Amino acid sequence: MGPRPLPLHLGTALMTWASSESAWQLWKRASPNSKPGFARADGLTDLLQEIAARDPVRFEAALHREIGRRLDRLAEGVLAYRRNAAHRSLETPPAVWSEGSTRVLDYGATSRLSRRRGTRAVLVVPSLINRWEVLDLSPEKSLLRAMAAEGVRPYLVDWGTPGTDERRFDLAAYLARLERALAFVGRRARRAPVVLGYCMGGTMSVALAQRRPRRVAGLALLAAPWDFHADKTGHAFLLSAGPLLAAMADRVGELPVDVLQTLFWSLDPWLAVKKFPRFVGLDQEGEQARDFVLLEDWLNDGAPLAGPVARDCLVGWYGENLPGRGQWVVGGKRIVPRKFRRPSLVMIPSGDRIVPPLSAAALADPRRGLKNVTRLDLPLGHIGMVVSGRARELCWTPLIDWLKAR
Repeated sequence: MGPRPLPLHLGTALMTWASSESAWQLWKRASPNSKPGFARADGLTDLLQEIAARDPVRFEAALHREIGRRLDRLAEGVLAYRRNAAHRSLETPPAVWSEGSTRVLDYGATSRLSRRRGTRAVLVVPSLINRWEVLDLSPEKSLLRAMAAEGVRPYLVDWGTPGTDERRFDLAAYLARLERALAFVGRRARRAPVVLGYCMGGTMSVALAQRRPRRVAGLALLAAPWDFHADKTGHAFLLSAGPLLAAMADRVGELPVDVLQTLFWSLDPWLAVKKFPRFVGLDQEGEQARDFVLLEDWLNDGAPLAGPVARDCLVGWYGENLPGRGQWVVGGKRIVPRKFRRPSLVMIPSGDRIVPPLSAAALADPRRGLKNVTRLDLPLGHIGMVVSGRARELCWTPLIDWLKAR
């Protein structure tokens, strides 16, 4: 049930809107902060004079009503989302390989064209945090089915939920498992597949490609972070809280979903406050409402992060910037992107708040990133690049064209 964590979203709304009432009380009582010089500096003099000329008592009552109206609207939006009957109903393709909680799903089964002999196989690697369904959200919004329909054979890595074994995994252990999945797909396809990584899965895919270069025909990266200190402004909370969260993950054995959702909240604290009131205004039986519900369900249904992986990411990646500094070591091998010389595609959404564009752009820099690289900047967001109304035109089509050209 979302949006998760709900108390945090409701508290953000209440504190934001109630602060207007608190500020009014300070100005009304002629506090030191409301002296003329302060008001002029903030451009408030005219506004305060206008309020005083009308009726401060009526203004105060109207302000109180508006705060209540907005809170009611937010609550109504959350309840409307929870009551909506829409749900993801696509059938999951068959699993052709599994190990522990991890499976490989054959999306070639969704299209006769992608099952033809000689079709290029693509191993698709999503993030360990958010589940893979965003790549196959609905019949109209499925990058994976679009790839299959164009004659590419996607094999998707479904990480699942960490079990007893995976709770002890660090990134090196997950990459070792990913190498075995890659070997299976290569044998099944009878030639090296292209590897496509999304978000954190893209960062892992770079390590996979360098560690097994002969088994990877090419590398396509969608919003993959690499230089974690290229733009710190959007991740200030994560950077400061990283060591404490890593210590908590060490004790608990995992980083729970609601903690991960709090990190996403820190990137845009008012996102839920803005989008749920808008949801109320949609036709609840319409396509827009359905898409909203499917995406929101996906956002709220993440998986916890194994404790050692959380430490690798929060401390090694965000804290010490090991990948960006060229100091990330996996299984005794330092990961240096420029050593991978096969064709690579780096897609960078300019409106990304989860992975700053400057972080992803490091992989497209031939001096320290991938050597044989094509860079494509997209006027989309991190999630919008795979599910928005413009995703097919701006992201899917050039991506599929590049994959087929391999």
